[in-house]
Amino acid sequence: MTEKVLFESESRRSREEIAAYLRAVADSLDAGDAITLSRGGESTTLEPPARLTFEVKAEREGPADGPGELSVEFELEWNEDGDEAGADGELRIE
Repeated sequence: MTEKVLFESESRRSREEIAAYLRAVADSLDAGDAITLSRGGESTTLEPPARLTFEVKAEREGPADGPGELSVEFELEWNEDGDEAGADGELRIE
């Protein structure tokens, strides 16, 4: 299976700015709307289906005996052909 990056952005932002981005995605999901990602002259619009796979991952990268880099990743995933995939399970985020 090959992977093609449709859009990518990485930048340092305040917690409040990141929360606003996540709220915009959440609002689009709630409304059943498409999600448009844009930066400069680049733009990609995606239309998530009613049910999709939600992956949450917390990672620590770096040496085992020293400080590293921590991350939390959120991923929405779905098949373009409409097939539903992924495991159901209870997730809590507090």
